[in-house]
Amino acid sequence: MSQVRKIVLLPGDGIGQEVIAAAQKLLEALQNHLNLRFDFETHLIGGAALREYGIPMKNETLQSCQSADAVLLGAVGDPEQVLLDASTLKPEIIRDVDIMVVRELTGGLYFGEPAEKYTKNGKRYAVNTMAYNEDEITRITRKAFELARLRRKKVTSVDKANVLIVSQLWRTVVEETAKEYPDVILEHMLVDNCAMQLIRRPSQFDVLLTENMFGDIISDEASMLTGSLGMLPSASVGDGTALYEPVHGSAPDIAGQDKANPIAMINSVAMMLRYTLQEPAAAQAIEDSVSDVLSKGFHTPDLNLINGTQVGTRKMGDLILEETLNKMR
Repeated sequence: MSQVRKIVLLPGDGIGQEVIAAAQKLLEALQNHLNLRFDFETHLIGGAALREYGIPMKNETLQSCQSADAVLLGAVGDPEQVLLDASTLKPEIIRDVDIMVVRELTGGLYFGEPAEKYTKNGKRYAVNTMAYNEDEITRITRKAFELARLRRKKVTSVDKANVLIVSQLWRTVVEETAKEYPDVILEHMLVDNCAMQLIRRPSQFDVLLTENMFGDIISDEASMLTGSLGMLPSASVGDGTALYEPVHGSAPDIAGQDKANPIAMINSVAMMLRYTLQEPAAAQAIEDSVSDVLSKGFHTPDLNLINGTQVGTRKMGDLILEETLNKMR
């Protein structure tokens, strides 16, 4: 008897509606090839919820997400409230690039206290505080090493230990935690050097482990190695339900025009299958299918493949779906 997995869909705003539709269609088709059945539940979030309910997310939506096996989020943001030809870098620089950024999301400069603006002696000041404790660092470090064990077994920890005291603690705790994973290589890299190395020789990286602000910057830089934000998946993983989403925003300027790139969302589905639902073969089939469709020259308008064939959101999703089903048969 097939296992039933509850998947909450949060289309959100703009192109989120379109890319979630592609993800759901793919998962529905995969049910016949997996020992799984998906129970989909869709909720409004972001601007769509604000217009309907007057709040960006209802409490019932949160409760549904917390009880789900996984959550797929399209994109949030309302104005009313790997590709050799597509990248800006030379093909030989980005060939064989496969990077996972593991970013701590709940601490650091974005959440530290004090955070305030004030006036002193007639001058305006502003303060933010970067703070981490060892438990927060240990938690994200273990996640990075566990993911590295499923990949090429190398972790590059990114910090600014030559200047920041908080980075010195980060480095110390990462080194202590790394002893639990003797089969995984650990290296340290200063964030400014890492930013340069991502452009110089990105293929050297496997898993990048970073604190919150550095990860925010580094992940966006890494996304452009592929030529478009529409290519890359992401996940927010903790002790509760994992949330999977593309790195791009809601792109309201192209919403509803069948122009959005669904690949980031589809790759997020692959991550969900691999890391939450323990279906690595299906995940690999999706990822290989994405590569195959792109290698045939099909692309959405955000990409500029030489001598390629431009297609819309729905067509791109269907092409990847067809390739995936062929591989799963």
